[in-house]
Amino acid sequence: MNTDFDLLLAGAGHSHLGALRQWASRERPLGRIGLISAEPHAWYSGMMPGLIAERYQTRQCRIALPKLCAAAEVEFIQGTMVALLPETPELLLATGETLRSTWLSLNLGSLPWLPEQSGDGMELLSVKPFADFIRRWQQWQEIPEPLAILGGGAAGVELALAMAGRAPAIHLFSDGELLTGHPPRLRRLALRQLQRADVQVYEQTPIQAVHGNTLIGEGQIRWQGRRLVVATGPSPLEWLRESGLRLDARGFVEISSALQSRSHPHVFASGDCASLPGAAHNGVHAVRQAAVLATNLGRAAIGQPLRHYHPPTHSLALLADGQRGALLSWGSLAAEGRLLGRWKDHIDRRFMRRHGGVD
Repeated sequence: MNTDFDLLLAGAGHSHLGALRQWASRERPLGRIGLISAEPHAWYSGMMPGLIAERYQTRQCRIALPKLCAAAEVEFIQGTMVALLPETPELLLATGETLRSTWLSLNLGSLPWLPEQSGDGMELLSVKPFADFIRRWQQWQEIPEPLAILGGGAAGVELALAMAGRAPAIHLFSDGELLTGHPPRLRRLALRQLQRADVQVYEQTPIQAVHGNTLIGEGQIRWQGRRLVVATGPSPLEWLRESGLRLDARGFVEISSALQSRSHPHVFASGDCASLPGAAHNGVHAVRQAAVLATNLGRAAIGQPLRHYHPPTHSLALLADGQRGALLSWGSLAAEGRLLGRWKDHIDRRFMRRHGGVD
């Protein structure tokens, strides 16, 4: 394979999916473009709780990348990225192959923070990568056992509600209060939903380590069991930390409002792997950044002025409640109900249809 490209899209996150969709319906950037992903499918994070709750089938929650790429006249390359040399730029794959390009766009996502583990008495199941998470969760369902969930954000709450009734007991651990950053009323609604679902909630209970079959927090035994779901806050990919790109204090790629690297202008970044003031690490911003990214990747190559992404003051959050309803957060407002669940289902199915997924 010719390994030289005009533009490489590294990762199949929501921003790159949106860019591909835009290019499939209108003019795409000039030159040879490739997209690299370790998996042939991109999973839609918004439907993962519904898949766990058995509301959706696997095929409804993922997008076939070769098909979407073909529609946008982009080459699909299946491979695992292990290193980046931003000066060139070059991407090194696990096979030893090196891909080169004039322009590079990173939409790699992130991974949950994992506690330190010693011994093999507890199986840790990280919510990402999604393909591994779903496969192993289905294996767990063959012989259900009590489990703990680490993470008091939206992902942890949604998973706890989706898994309720599918494990003999569920224990949810949060470093601080549940759903920090959302309205206090949303926390109260979520706690009520979790209580109804018989989920044991432990707020202000950080977990630092896993010793054998035991969760340890602040020197105390917090829980004992054999299964732990990790849905903690985002942590950057390790190889990205060593890339030479300018990073923030946590290790995410610092970008301007044009979604350009602050150290290497020929590198763009978006979604969870990027750091932009005012843009939290969640799928909402990744989706919103897609239109700006798609335009800028075309404009940059021909020297035109770039567009800027301005994070909205408020972002809508819809959390599945595991019972076909949803919890809503918008600014200082919060609500719940079955009608909100139907609205969330409509939004999720529309996203999949627009990106070539199966409805």
